[in-house]
Amino acid sequence: MNPKSVSFVFPMFNEAENIAETIRRAGVLAGEISADYEIMIADDASTDGSADIVERITLKDRHVKLIRLGVNTKFGGALNAGLMASTKDVVVYTDSDFPAREEDICNAIRLLDGADIVTAYSLGIKDANPKRVVMSKVYNFLVQFLFGLHLKDINSGLKIYKREVLEGLRLRSMSPFIDVEIFAEAVRRGFSIKQYGLVFEQRSRGSSTISRPSVIFRTFLDMFAYRLTKWM
Repeated sequence: MNPKSVSFVFPMFNEAENIAETIRRAGVLAGEISADYEIMIADDASTDGSADIVERITLKDRHVKLIRLGVNTKFGGALNAGLMASTKDVVVYTDSDFPAREEDICNAIRLLDGADIVTAYSLGIKDANPKRVVMSKVYNFLVQFLFGLHLKDINSGLKIYKREVLEGLRLRSMSPFIDVEIFAEAVRRGFSIKQYGLVFEQRSRGSSTISRPSVIFRTFLDMFAYRLTKWM
């Protein structure tokens, strides 16, 4: 698939050490994919000056757009804001430390010829911490059991959507459960999903905040709220 236009969406929280390089890499890659592109940075109320860095970049590069959230939403609100503000035919979401290699993103986009969504999964061990490994397995099992989504890694750091998948969505999750909500609603509406295996690059600067206890708690709260109110 050769997209006519492409949006890159990066939800961001305290990524001052990474975000300028991420925007640079995304700009080079997006320009190779299509001359019509945008880079959406959705800042989840960072406290380390990340948003100020992005704002300075927007003054020099019209392709870069910044969305500032007033309060921290524990990821889901930032991703939702970025996705809903995107305008192009193909929407690429990846993490703000840019964990996927450029060639893998291009290969994944090509799979849209036969699908509406492409989601990545890791071919290696992303995190050897036993607690996180167990939690990830439990979470993915619950996603399969409760919602019938047989995906290898629902919260992987690379997902690609055709524009029509996102149109009309009214998302409510404010945590990483938002990925499940998007996929569950997409399947309900008849959209198809392909999976793509890759080796994610390890974070070398900054630290991930996705495993904060408050984020984990909100994720499971959103999961059961969605199951009770929208899935039944």
